[in-house]
Amino acid sequence: MDKAPTRKDVHREGCSMCWYVLYTTPRAEKRVEERLKREGIECWLPLVKTARRWSDRVKIVEVPLFNSYVFVRCRAVELRGMLGIVGVVRTVYYDGVPAVVRDEEIGEIRKLVEEADTCTIESGDVVEVVCGSLKMVSGKVMRVKKRYLVLYLEQLGATVCVRPDTVKKIKES
Repeated sequence: MDKAPTRKDVHREGCSMCWYVLYTTPRAEKRVEERLKREGIECWLPLVKTARRWSDRVKIVEVPLFNSYVFVRCRAVELRGMLGIVGVVRTVYYDGVPAVVRDEEIGEIRKLVEEADTCTIESGDVVEVVCGSLKMVSGKVMRVKKRYLVLYLEQLGATVCVRPDTVKKIKES
């Protein structure tokens, strides 16, 4: 009876292409991804859009979903060579071998990022507050402003203002 290969077997053989995780210096993920692509290495940096506030404006920027992590698809034996790329600190290990991320997990993360990009909140949408003192309370969006949403909370019979990053859209069936 043949036994399924374990992570350690895959690492020892080093011949199959798998997704691995590289840990980068802080805030260097985009530059590391660019350098890896220049070297011809298949890599992926999941980015999400978020509102960032400066003293004079609010701007939508793309930030990494996972701070200081970049996914690479390669053979295990090629990982050591990537440590020479500026900005790469180390390979992420699990149980003594480089951590392998399954293709299904990468697919789920891609789906999550895609959903986050297409999810926009508009007047009339029903949302749920996900943090703060109103956590788990749902309401209807009455108005969308640059820095906040005006919600009508039917359970409380009140109208409140909340930041857009503190709510999630409720999918209606």
